[in-house]
Amino acid sequence: MKRISYLPLWKTLLEKGIKRKTDLISIAKISSGTLAKLGKDDPCISTEILTRIANSLDVNMEDIATFVEE
Repeated sequence: MKRISYLPLWKTLLEKGIKRKTDLISIAKISSGTLAKLGKDDPCISTEILTRIANSLDVNMEDIATFVEE
């Protein structure tokens, strides 16, 4: 079975010189609750939010999320 992982997002932030995950709140205009869900690899993040994050970082979806085997 596969699950979603947001590990690419954290790598992308570092590549873009964004050292604090909390900076994503202001960059992508997401809530602290959403940031916490991302940190827990919660699968219930809407595609609208994921699209907003990708657009605000000027990256593709594969740069913020991937599927991994459990």
